[in-house]
Amino acid sequence: MEYGHLIEEKIKKSIQRGEFDDLPGKGRPLPKDEFAYLPQELRNSYRILKNANMLPEEMVVKKEILELEELLHEVKDPQLSMYYKKELKEKKLRYDMMMEKRKSSESGAYRQYENKIHRRFGF
Repeated sequence: MEYGHLIEEKIKKSIQRGEFDDLPGKGRPLPKDEFAYLPQELRNSYRILKNANMLPEEMVVKKEILELEELLHEVKDPQLSMYYKKELKEKKLRYDMMMEKRKSSESGAYRQYENKIHRRFGF
């Protein structure tokens, strides 16, 4: 069944009744899509997983890597810095092993979006 026309009709009626007039953020640009670097067909899946607090393991590890890199820029203590560098190295190794295991570098989608993925993650 096609529900698109029913949804459009409900939205139009709501607009006419002014139900969207007092929404927070009205008139401001939408926030940047954090999954813009992913292929269109994967974005909704990742959004659903994120909302359920169930991101893929490689995304969780990649996020930890980025957090450790930011932390390293702020740390002044040499011993603490060495500890975080070791943690960072281990996380990167774990991430590389996961990516190798998944053989994502051989997939067409990965090759197509590889540069965008690397830029997004700061490589």
